[in-house]
Amino acid sequence: MQAAQEAIRQEVADVRAVQAMLDPAWGSGDHRHAQFQTLREQFQGSDNPTRQHIGRVMASFEPGLFVGGDDADLPQDNLDLERWFRQPKGHERRIHGRRHAGVRLVQEGPTLLMALDAHVTHPGRFTAEDLRPYWRTLVPVCQRQAVHRRTIMRQARSKKNRALLLADLERRYLDGS
Repeated sequence: MQAAQEAIRQEVADVRAVQAMLDPAWGSGDHRHAQFQTLREQFQGSDNPTRQHIGRVMASFEPGLFVGGDDADLPQDNLDLERWFRQPKGHERRIHGRRHAGVRLVQEGPTLLMALDAHVTHPGRFTAEDLRPYWRTLVPVCQRQAVHRRTIMRQARSKKNRALLLADLERRYLDGS
């Protein structure tokens, strides 16, 4: 057990060393880039498979890591970049490992899309006068049908409501024929 813990401690120290070279507080961009290259070469030349893997990952990330020099106004990561552009946050849907955009976004998308992108073309905050033309706008028929289908399918999946739904569908079928 002690040998395994020591190996993990060494791997944690390696990852911390890489992280330190990415921190702008550690020094100038050129200095950190040179240190990053040295560390990458050490990791790639190691006989430890974990260190070799870290070296390969460092090599694949290196072309984009030190772009832009020491300019402090540049975003530091993807989340900061999205905040900078103020666009809808797609990472929040993908951060948990699922790629689906979400049932609500897919089915209510025709009306949500305009709301999500409205700030891109509109300067400043919205006022009541800006929103008044949309006050009585109707939801498209296709969207209402999709939401209705979603309601029926959710009831069909429910063990508690399944019998009621099937009885209702059977009644409607018999009334229609």
